[in-house]
Formats: sequence, structure tokens, C-alpha cells
Amino acid sequence: MKLHRPLSPRQEALTERSLYQAILTLKSADECRAFFRDLCTPAELQALADRWAVVELLRQQLPYREIHRLTGVSVTTIGRVARYLSAGNGGYALAATRAQEHRHG
Repeated sequence: MKLHRPLSPRQEALTERSLYQAILTLKSADECRAFFRDLCTPAELQALADRWAVVELLRQQLPYREIHRLTGVSVTTIGRVARYLSAGNGGYALAATRAQEHRHG
């Protein structure tokens, strides 16, 4: 996280929205992969992928320790993902539901 923010909160919000708009222009998993590989470090990508794997396993109602055993993700991170899955902004749940529909649709 940046300590010094040269942008105003409004400019920061506009920049964030612009990022989301750019993501929405991508049309395939391969295009997303290329974009995120350019945007993120390998460690950042791994952290994102790990969290997404945790979402899928939490939706299967696996215990935290089993998720940790399967993924290597810390129990603290699993708990954080679980909190956002149940009481966050709804993004994990929406994406997971749509991904499931896409797989079975």
C-alpha cells in the first residue's frame, strides 16, 4: 500500500474505476491472463489465485484446516476470505456463482 498518495481521493477513485473498466474490455481467459501477468507480480498473481481457490473450497464448506492442507494458504487468510465471502461487498459470491453457472451452463 502506498504511503504517499499524489492523487486526490477523487482522482484515486477515478483511476480505480478506469482499471475496472479496462478489465471489463477483456474477452477471454487468455486475454485476462495476459493483462494480469502484465499488471501484477508473480507473487501478487499467486496471492489472488490462492484467495480464489479458498473461495471455491469455502463454498464447499470445507473446514479451514482442510483448506490450509489443500492449498497451503494460511488460516488467517482463509478466515479473511471467509469474512468477505459472507459479509463483504458481494464480489466473491457473485463471481463464484457466475463461474459455477458458466461451468454447468
